[in-house]
Order: sequence, then structure tokens, then C-alpha cells
Amino acid sequence: MLAILMRRGSWVTAGFLADQLGVTPRSVRSYVTAINAQAASGDAIESGPQGYRATPAASGLTRDDLEPDRGTPRERLRGLVRMLLDAREGLSVYAAAEALHVSESTIEGDLRRVRGLLTRSDLRFERAGEVVRLEGSELARRRLVSTIVHDEMSDAGFDPGIMSRAAESMRIPAGAFDAMHEDLVEELRREGSVDELAIADVVLHIAIAAERVRRGYALEGEGEADPQVERVGAALDAVGRAHLGVVWGSGDRRHLAALALLAVDGSAGGSAGADPVVRAAVRTALSRASATYRVALDDPAFEERLAVHVQNLADRSREQVWSRNPMTRSLKSASPLLFEMSVAVSGVLSSALGLTIPDDEIANIAMHLGGAIAPARAASARLTATIVWPGAFEQPRARLREAIEASLGHDIDVVATVTGAAPDWGGIESDLVIATVEPPAGAPLDRVVQIPPFPTDRDIAAVADAAGRVRRQRRLAGLRAEFARWFAPGAFLVDVDPATPQDELIRRLAAPLVADGVIDEAYVESAIEREQLSSTAFTESLAVPHALTMSATRTAIALAVSEQAIPWGPERVQVVAFAAFSEADRASFQAVFEQFVDVFASPENARRLARKGRDLPSFLTELAALIDG
Repeated sequence: MLAILMRRGSWVTAGFLADQLGVTPRSVRSYVTAINAQAASGDAIESGPQGYRATPAASGLTRDDLEPDRGTPRERLRGLVRMLLDAREGLSVYAAAEALHVSESTIEGDLRRVRGLLTRSDLRFERAGEVVRLEGSELARRRLVSTIVHDEMSDAGFDPGIMSRAAESMRIPAGAFDAMHEDLVEELRREGSVDELAIADVVLHIAIAAERVRRGYALEGEGEADPQVERVGAALDAVGRAHLGVVWGSGDRRHLAALALLAVDGSAGGSAGADPVVRAAVRTALSRASATYRVALDDPAFEERLAVHVQNLADRSREQVWSRNPMTRSLKSASPLLFEMSVAVSGVLSSALGLTIPDDEIANIAMHLGGAIAPARAASARLTATIVWPGAFEQPRARLREAIEASLGHDIDVVATVTGAAPDWGGIESDLVIATVEPPAGAPLDRVVQIPPFPTDRDIAAVADAAGRVRRQRRLAGLRAEFARWFAPGAFLVDVDPATPQDELIRRLAAPLVADGVIDEAYVESAIEREQLSSTAFTESLAVPHALTMSATRTAIALAVSEQAIPWGPERVQVVAFAAFSEADRASFQAVFEQFVDVFASPENARRLARKGRDLPSFLTELAALIDG
């Protein structure tokens, strides 16, 4: 709950929190009381008529502060893993039970959880009677620790110090994380541009290595290393001694130096750039994305930059060095089509290169794509504007135009100036009207913004706000016209059981469309596969499962709405819109996809639709009301 409040940064209703947490509003009030009782420097959550919001005191709370008893099974699992990592000759189940003060049956249950962790590692679980052991390399053991720490981090994203605390949960000394981070970045800048999003994970691996070396598990190293690796290794010697009190052997020094270089842009692949296999995969992925989304992605320089990034991603993936992107959530909700293009590109890369690409890395690829296509999209999104300033005050009028163009020229194109004493308000055809006089009754006030002749920064901001309203209203008006045509009348579910598995709900929503011949079973399976690449919960209220192809005979949307939020990936949503897109409607795909998500940017909109939209006609009525107002 605290993660939601800190992420949103504004008032959140008790009803929304209850939906997101799967509890009652009464439980939310209890949670608020419990959290505030743990805050040493004043209440962490403020209550008011609009609901609840986090205060500055919230940032000082950790998960252990809030739920000290919650970590007991988790801490036992950590302890068991630590014992297994150190017991090269094997660990007795009875000895583990005695050391952790639990029964043998409890340890057996924990061992089953350990086996689950090993599915993501190169370690093997072996057992002979009461003795269990982990078989595998020292690197594989360190990567298992990294996996556990990352799991801890993903479970508490609101905490800015979560990486160090998650590391300490595995007895990894993390007190020097920030200072070590700064020193390492300074040293690596001598080698090139440093990826600040990836360097934090490198610091984690260095801390894990230091703890393993202290316990007598160093890496062996032989032969000569690359000169660049030797330079960075020398820097790591200084960092290790200063912050961790450890002296690296040659094996650890070279290994950690190679990891650190993964956070230096352009170092992947050396001077030759990306591997030919990676280049070919990137070329294929961009070609398919260009054909599907009708965007130009054939610039050789861009293709090379992305190939080098993917080469680096492949190298980091092998070492489990991940780049956590703090913009992933906002990018996914604000630019869903861009994120969707990145998912499509990532899917091709994943299959071709055998990579597992998490959401943060998909967001990083989206940043590359957005940089390549954003200028063209921005140019097409500019609004036209007319300045209405009656009279002959030419010089101040020109200054007003200059002020608007200087601040908003990227958004607004001033195409005309009206100077007459009685402007024909109805005859002005531009998207926006910027007036220095009050418009008469009956003027199109939805696109008129009144400012003084000598505007302040606040007045310029008012023009920008008006432009945003006009742009959004036009987008949504176009979407409203499409809704009645595309929503499938016989494909509407109400109050779905929250325990329904995602795959099952997708099949239930798709069934009427399959029966009508809109899609086939292959499209349904493709939608399920798409969901495995990245959750289609684009906001905290809406999921839009769909396939990556546009193979439907016509575009149709099947809906499921529920007052009780449905778990969907990392979110809990109240509307699930299964979308079947057709090739013939390709031109409308962007409008439908992005604007539909835009409607649900407000959680209150979703709650209203789930509460009042009990069938398709009433749902469309409420949706139209939200769009219009």
C-alpha cells in the first residue's frame, strides 16, 4: 500500500487502495494506522476527504519496519540457501532444522522452494538420504545470491535503499554501496560513457563477490587479460580495499572488471561492434516492427546503435547484470504503443538470441525506439493557433507571438492574427484561439484561452494546458466514434472471479470472437504468448491482452469488467479488454490503443465504469460521458 501511495504522490481513495490490494476499505484504514504507528518522525500517511497520501516521513520506512514478522519464512529460506552455498560436502536436513530452530518437515518444505529458485540458475540440487547439496560453479552460486536479492528488490519497489537492504538480507555487506557506486562511476568514465542504470547491479555483484572471497570462495584466473580489463581491474583493487576491505585475486579482479565494463556504453563487442548474429537479429526485429507499425526504422546508424545495445544486453544477461529503469512504469502507461513496439522487437530478439528480457530492459529498448521515431510523431502533433488582439498595437502583439513561439513553438504553430474590433469567432478554423479579450457568449470556449496582452509564465502555462486539453479531447472524440463499431456485443463479462487464471480469462473473452470467425485459435495462443513477454496491464486499472500480429478478420474488442480488482501481472485491474486487430484497420491501431489506455489513466474512471457499466450499452454510455467530460 505504501508503494502505491509513494508512486502516485497525490491523494488516493480508500476504494482504489482496497481494489489494488484485494482487501476491504476497513483493512486499508487498519493498514494506515499500523504504518503511522511505525513512523518515528510523524505520520507516514495523511488522511483527508480525498482519501490518503504519503508524507515525506514515508520514505524513511523499510519493509522490516512495517511488517517485522512477515519475513520469518523468508529469512529462514535465506538462511537455508546460505548454508547450502557454503556446504560443499552437503548439508544434513536434521542439522539445518536444528540450526534454524524448526522441524524437519518445515525444512523439507523450504527445500522445495529452493528447488524452485534453482530453475533460474545453473546449479543442480542433489540429495543422498538426509544430505542435500548444490552442485555447480562458484559463479553460479554468486548468481543465485543475485537472483534472491533481485526478488527482494522487486517486492518492495517503493524503498530507495532497497538494493542495499536486500543485499544485507543475504548477509552481503552493503553499507558502502553509495560511496562505492560514486567511486566506480568516476573510474569507469575514463573508459567511456557510463550506463547509470546498469552500474548499480555491478556494485551489487562486487559486494557479493567480496563476501564470497571473505568466506574463502575466490575465482581462479589464468593467462593474460585484455589491457582495458587490466586497467579497470586496477581501479577495482582500489575500490575493494577502500570500501570493502578486500583484496581481489586475479580471477575475481578480471571477472569483476569485465562486469564493470558491461556498464560502459559501446564497450560490448569491442572495436568491431556487435556480433553478426546480434546484428542480424536486430535487423529482423526492426524490419518486422516497421512492417507492423508502419514506422521508419531503417536508418543504418540507428540499427548499429541498437545492435551494440543488444550485444551489451546479451552480455549482461549471461552475467545477470540488469539495468533497472525507473521510467518503466510511466513509459508503459504514457506511451503504450511505443512500449508495445519494444515488446515486439524484444520478442524477436528473445527467440533469436535465447534471451529473457525483463520489463526494465524492454523499456530501455523502447527508449532507443522512441529516440528514432519521436521527431516525426512530434511534428505531426503540433496544433495550429490564432491570436486575437483587436487594435493596431503591432509591436506588443508581435512580442506576444514571439513569447508563445519561444515557449510553445514545438507544440503550437501560430498561423494567423485577428486584429479587427469585432472578430468572427465562429469563422476561426485553427485548433486553438489565444485571445487578449474576453470572447462573447456562444464562442467555442473549448478551444479558446484568454490571456493578458503581456503574459507571465503562468499565462504561457495556461496556453500549454489549453493545447493539451484540445489535443486530448480530439483524440478521445475520435476514439468514441470507433467504440460502437469495435466493441463486440456478445463478448462482455461482468464481475469475473479474481482467482481466474489470466490464460483462462483470455480464452473466455476470445471465445465469442472465435465463434464469430473474427479470430482463430492461433490468435488466442499468440495473445497468451504475448502476455508472457510482458504484462499488458498498461495502467493500474486496465489490461489489454492481444497478439503481436494483426490477423483478425476485423477489429473487435471483448470486455471483462469487475468491481473487485482482478490480478494481472504486477497490477490489479478492473477492466480487461481483449483486443483483436485486423490488417485493414492498421491506420486506426495507434488511436485505439493509445487513446483507450488514456481513458483509463485515472483509476477513478475505471472504478466508475466497473460500478455502472453492467452491460455493454451502459458501459458505452459511461465511457462516452467520461470522454465528453
